[in-house]
Amino acid sequence: MSASGAAEQRAALAEGCRPGCGACCIAPSIHSPIPGMPEGKPAGVRCVQLDDGNLCRLFGDPSRPALCARFGFDEALCGSHREEALERIAALELATR
Repeated sequence: MSASGAAEQRAALAEGCRPGCGACCIAPSIHSPIPGMPEGKPAGVRCVQLDDGNLCRLFGDPSRPALCARFGFDEALCGSHREEALERIAALELATR
C-alpha cells in the first residue's frame, strides 16, 4: 500500500470504520473491473483485494473501483458490529436490484 493509501485508510478509520470489518468489500456487488477480478464481483463474495486483516489493498490506488471509493462509514448502514454491517449492506444490495 502506498503512503497516501495508508493515510487514507487511517482517515477512514478515524471517521468510524471498524478495523477488520471489510463488510463493504464482501456484501455488495461490484460491476466494474477490480484488479484480480476483471468482471467485478457478485454480492456476498469476498474481494480479492481484501487482505487477511480485512483492509483494502487498493486504498488510494487509482485502480480502486469508483463504487469502493464512494463507500464510507455510515453508522445507520454499518450498525454497531461487523455482522450487522454485512446484514444491512446485503439487504441494501437486494433492495436495489
